Amino acid sequence: MTLYCINPLEDSRWEELVQTHEDASVFHATAWMRALHSSYGYESRVLTTSKPAEPLQNGIPFCRVTSWLTGSRIVSLPFADHCQPLVSSPGDQDSLLEGLKNEGKEKPWKYAELRPVKPMIASEIEGFHPTASYAFHTLDMGLEEEAILRSFHRNQIQQKIKKATKVGLQIEHGNSPELLGEFYRLLLITRRRHQLPPQPRIWFENLAEAFRDALVVWVARHEGKAIASILTLASNRTVVYKYGCSDPEFHNLGGMQALMWAAIQYSKARQARLFDFGRSDLGNDGLITYKNQWGTEFTTVHYYRNRVQKESQTSHGAPSGLAKKLFATMPDSCLVAAGRLLYRHMG
Repeated sequence: MTLYCINPLEDSRWEELVQTHEDASVFHATAWMRALHSSYGYESRVLTTSKPAEPLQNGIPFCRVTSWLTGSRIVSLPFADHCQPLVSSPGDQDSLLEGLKNEGKEKPWKYAELRPVKPMIASEIEGFHPTASYAFHTLDMGLEEEAILRSFHRNQIQQKIKKATKVGLQIEHGNSPELLGEFYRLLLITRRRHQLPPQPRIWFENLAEAFRDALVVWVARHEGKAIASILTLASNRTVVYKYGCSDPEFHNLGGMQALMWAAIQYSKARQARLFDFGRSDLGNDGLITYKNQWGTEFTTVHYYRNRVQKESQTSHGAPSGLAKKLFATMPDSCLVAAGRLLYRHMG
């Protein structure tokens, strides 16, 4: 079967497919691809069986990540929690995956990586093998608001939301540069606490420019001070909680719980069907337990590569123990500089 490679930022058929396909997500949106290009120089492409003059029936997006530090590879898609191939038949999927493998033969790429959210059986992904697994949580927005609230853990979530109201936390949302600045200040605090460099600020600025009103920054304030913040992205009636950060000095006030509940209410009012809590490392029991407390559905997602190498899951971007110690003690300026240097190579 003949395959065609298109530029989704120039071919309007891709966004039309994303808006109608049931498996499309925030990470398929041209806004995500535009931010990837503006921030890291990644050029997105889509393989499809549809001829240039026809409506797009299917597609698998990918970027070529060229790096002297982490190795050059093909990723569908960089920094995406998941990116399901958009197909209408198993035959289309087989052709597209074969095409993705062939893309990797043009140059000495380390591998091509798939990040589907749905389970894929071996016959569907011949030549691809699972190399990493993650926890994935989603909240069905079809219930009434009160039913959603009752599904939350009584002590860890419901009571924290009440506590936030009792102490008078103020919730503000939008996508202004001021809110984005407060989000980034809290992100620096959180990433240092986790012994990790922050994503470059330009990444968030480019996301805001690309997604516009579909990106919302949420900030919780206590006595005027920003103490917690989250960033959500919306596309195709799905809302993704992509980033969260907070000041640990105020964790007892329920700021994060209040923000999440506000974002869920906001999303439901705008007819969202699904609230995506994002992926979590399977070894992060605390984060998985926290997400379970939101009445979510838990599944496991698997990433696949077409070349299996002896490497640990840390090869997907986690720094070494020594690097973490350095990140924990760096001045803010150096920590930010480390993020600017490293994320271009991570993908």
